[in-house]
Amino acid sequence: MSHNRSKSSVLQWLVVTFGFLALALAFSARATLGLVMPIWEQELGWSRSFVSGSAATALLVMATVAPFAGHFIDRHGVRLTLALGLFLVGVGCLIVSSTSNAIIFLIAFSAISATGYGIVATHIVSTAVARLFDRNRGLATGIATSGATGGQFLIVPLIAVVLTTFSWRWSFLAIGIGCLALIPILWWTLTEKGDSAIAPSDCEPTPSIWVDVSAVIRKPAFHILFWSFLLCGFTTAGVIETHLLPYASFCGFGPVPSATAYGVLSAVNMLGMIGAGWLADRMNRIVLLGSIYLLRGVTFIVLINVGADYEMLVVFALMFGAVDYATVPVTASLVASHLGLRVMGLSMGMISAGHSLGAAAGAFSGGYIFDLTMGYDWVWITSIVLAVGAGCIVFLLKNNPQDATVREAGH
Repeated sequence: MSHNRSKSSVLQWLVVTFGFLALALAFSARATLGLVMPIWEQELGWSRSFVSGSAATALLVMATVAPFAGHFIDRHGVRLTLALGLFLVGVGCLIVSSTSNAIIFLIAFSAISATGYGIVATHIVSTAVARLFDRNRGLATGIATSGATGGQFLIVPLIAVVLTTFSWRWSFLAIGIGCLALIPILWWTLTEKGDSAIAPSDCEPTPSIWVDVSAVIRKPAFHILFWSFLLCGFTTAGVIETHLLPYASFCGFGPVPSATAYGVLSAVNMLGMIGAGWLADRMNRIVLLGSIYLLRGVTFIVLINVGADYEMLVVFALMFGAVDYATVPVTASLVASHLGLRVMGLSMGMISAGHSLGAAAGAFSGGYIFDLTMGYDWVWITSIVLAVGAGCIVFLLKNNPQDATVREAGH
């Protein structure tokens, strides 16, 4: 019995480890797009609007893929799901590294890799970890999903070194090889027995998905959380993940110092997620989430004033990192209490789709505004307004965490 428990514990933490590594590679591949954007402008003649549009398209693909990816892990387990996602990300990166054709780039990054990004995602890793852990579930989930931010602390600066030493093609080649190399290790290590442990248990019949969707969208709390998270996507995955590195280049900073600042942001981001989750259990979550959005608006004021001051860029990275993905655990906690645990997966999927739509708008409009004004000031001013707006929307939420539970029980 003790031997079986030990093997189960090893399996659990292997899933955490591979979840961390897979997210680190996938999110670093997305970040590399911003790192090479200025180089593509000069070398290939691709406008910032075109590259930003490809990023926006990728985000739309991710939003479409996300619910199907969740269904796929329910049916086939974490091993096949992560292997498929890594394969698509890896193949897409290899194609990008070998082409100068805009159409082929769009197919590779905004279709093939984007489908992989939608599969190698935080909601997939969270599902796998949550179903394996009874004790220390929050800690394990936090460590696994922190690969989305913490992993970039090391990988993105390394990619910048490769880019500076060799070329942008080697940067995508390195990530592609990394993704494909992880697949056989993951496949050999995570056995089918592990997948059977992750498979959902039998439960009572539930209403159809369309009945649940209809019930969720009738709740005011859903619209508050959906629209605030949509604006969240614009100000994070949209303008910062896509345009911070090009903005740093625009300010005169080289690839390595720019990527280092981005790495600092990612490291603080990981700590911000853990800290916000810890605070969500100990204070008014509406005040916490609204305050995070308002503080995020303040950080963009710092970003506008970076100029040629690298220290100011690092200050922004430290400040923004603390309030970047910090909204995720607090929003998830509010979804659980205000919309109900039974439909939490569906609710989070719908709200996360809103985040991706907002991110797509931010990624595209950032490039469009830059091409129109030859600067980023209006991008950051817009972000200030939207971040403050998201905070104000959150403060409309009623502090009635038992309502969803009561209504669900009545259902």
